[in-house]
Amino acid sequence: MGRKQLFVVRLSEKDRQKLTEMTRKGVISARVMTRARLLLLSDQGLKDREAAERQGVDSATVAYTRRKYMEGGLQAALFERARPKQAPKLNPQQTAILIAETCSAAPEGRATWTMQLLADRLVTLGVVDSISDETVRRTLKKTNSNRGKFKVGVSPR
Repeated sequence: MGRKQLFVVRLSEKDRQKLTEMTRKGVISARVMTRARLLLLSDQGLKDREAAERQGVDSATVAYTRRKYMEGGLQAALFERARPKQAPKLNPQQTAILIAETCSAAPEGRATWTMQLLADRLVTLGVVDSISDETVRRTLKKTNSNRGKFKVGVSPR
């Protein structure tokens, strides 16, 4: 004997039809497909454990999906809310300074700039308080800067 379900799903005819179409067409992500099937199974009166076994998920996933449906409707149950993105480490002016330093002559005793040397140089210039070499690498990669090693589009003959 299991515990009583807090959120009993009773799909409207419109929601049931939409979920059935979604699961039959198969043009949605696997995660959304699983949630749609869980809602349909819950609507049929299956317990969390039974629905979870049929879909190969944890019973907590079934309970969570049912709760999301009851609190926010079909959209909330099927799709996740957008997550806030982290602001870039370097603003456009700081990125321009980084690129200018990358294009300048390497420090004395060095043939080329390394990512760590560029990171240290930005801190020395007071552009940023601290920055990692990985952030420098990612920023240069996004701007298609290659530190002058290779000539893009020219054959190596």
